[in-house]
Amino acid sequence: MAGDKLQVLNALDVAKTQWYHFTAIVVAGMGFFTDAYDIFSISLVTKLLGRLYYTNPGSSRPGTLPPNVSAAVNAVALCGTFAGQLFFGWLGDKMGRKRVYGLTLMLMVIGSLASGLSFGHEAKGVMATLCFFRFWLGFGIGGDYPLSATIMSEYANKKTRGAFIAAVFAMQGFGNLTAGIFAIIVSAAFKARYPAPAYEDNAAASLVPEADYVWRIIMMFGSLPAILTYYWRMKMPETARYTALVAKNAKQAATDMAKVLQVDLVDEQEKVDEITSKSSNDFGLFSKQFLKRHGLHLLGTTTTWFCLDAAFYSQSLFQKDVFSAVGWLPAAKTMSALEEVFKVARAQTLISLCGSVPGYWFTVAFIDTMGRFAIQLMGFFMMTAFMFALAIPYNHWTHHDNRIGFIIMYGLTFFFANFGPNATTFVVPAEIFPARLRSTCHGISAATGKVGSIVGTLGFMYLAQSKNHSEVDPGYSTGIGIRDSLMILGGVCALGFFFTFLVPESKGKSLEELSGENEEEEEEETGQSDYSRQGVQRYASRPKTFPVQFNVNLSADV
Repeated sequence: MAGDKLQVLNALDVAKTQWYHFTAIVVAGMGFFTDAYDIFSISLVTKLLGRLYYTNPGSSRPGTLPPNVSAAVNAVALCGTFAGQLFFGWLGDKMGRKRVYGLTLMLMVIGSLASGLSFGHEAKGVMATLCFFRFWLGFGIGGDYPLSATIMSEYANKKTRGAFIAAVFAMQGFGNLTAGIFAIIVSAAFKARYPAPAYEDNAAASLVPEADYVWRIIMMFGSLPAILTYYWRMKMPETARYTALVAKNAKQAATDMAKVLQVDLVDEQEKVDEITSKSSNDFGLFSKQFLKRHGLHLLGTTTTWFCLDAAFYSQSLFQKDVFSAVGWLPAAKTMSALEEVFKVARAQTLISLCGSVPGYWFTVAFIDTMGRFAIQLMGFFMMTAFMFALAIPYNHWTHHDNRIGFIIMYGLTFFFANFGPNATTFVVPAEIFPARLRSTCHGISAATGKVGSIVGTLGFMYLAQSKNHSEVDPGYSTGIGIRDSLMILGGVCALGFFFTFLVPESKGKSLEELSGENEEEEEEETGQSDYSRQGVQRYASRPKTFPVQFNVNLSADV
């Protein structure tokens, strides 16, 4: 049926870039703003939490979170995200994208606010309630992954679809950046109002009681943009692809998209019935037909996302420890509690501003010219190269005069993560699977990535401890050190490079072409679309170097 496509879907594919595209990016993107803010803001306040609740009187060093508490605080939101990605990914295909879209946002808002209101002043009570609320915060964040990606892919035209989906994901960069900037503002304000000496000068006075408000205010602020976009999220119509191809309601699909596109569209119920009635278009996730058509694709999207998140989250959540190890941050005992929050936030903001945020928007600019495959391959390669460049001569980077070079190299790993697999692993699963399984498969891919983030986060937390027992944080055993940990992360990125060859290129094709829903009957009877059959053979014939074009004109269709 390649030449007999539904008019409503064809209208979406060829639509010029319009205001509703940008509205959808902002409405969907605010969920990812809150996601990044809440996930990564915890790394800004963990040192403060350690001082507040785990400082031992008379100790020569400020308190730090015990290993089990640190593991729980850092990983519990990721565990919630894993569960939310699977649950809401499945629910988005069963009930529709729109019907559950508002619920994920409200879970994020409530979880974010409640995290800052964690009960009590005793360590056990505060940490237990913080972990409880952060799990449900993560659950809502997890749901936003498959739903936002699927909604944006099904709304976008095929020419600039990659840029639109990537722009939704790029709001993570602003969330991360805002977390750092807001932490700087709050800590600076409290530091000016409640000055305190360094811990080594006066341990008791270095931690003012008002510091307990600082981490709570930082945690709660991320909910505000999400609250402001809730109304607009609920006003978005269901996507035409779900309404027509899954709910099988051609009239409603045409009506909804006629309002969005401001064109007249014909109700094609007979054609919808013809497409959806074919046995080759109703196979399930656990069928042999899905395995033949999309098995390698799902393997590719899950493994690459796992490798990316294992490296990316361990780097992001433990930047402060890396910075301390190379001497960019002063020793904790030479600072007051609020000064430490300020300097940690300043360091992470600089990395985000110079590395992470530009990387996201480079992807937005080039994804529909270079293609997803080339960007992902390049990103993994550069991440691997920079990880090894940091790890192999690690002792060189720890010298005082070389610290700036280390920070630049470290920032470049974030740049190529975001101008690379951190964006493309989000984009591709929203494009290559059938409409009735699209949200589910995206959720599975993202959840596998979160397994990688949990493994990377917990592994790095323990492995990165110094080999020298006297330099190990209280409660930890000796580890393999930052150098060897970076070597392992480099190896993980190298695996991601090779698994990328399982992921198909989706640039410039309609979603129905990519998923095989628009293939001729004869092709469907074989269990594979032409697109899927080419699979690995197509990548085997790729040239060893890929062409990169920089002639981007995103305003061409505006």
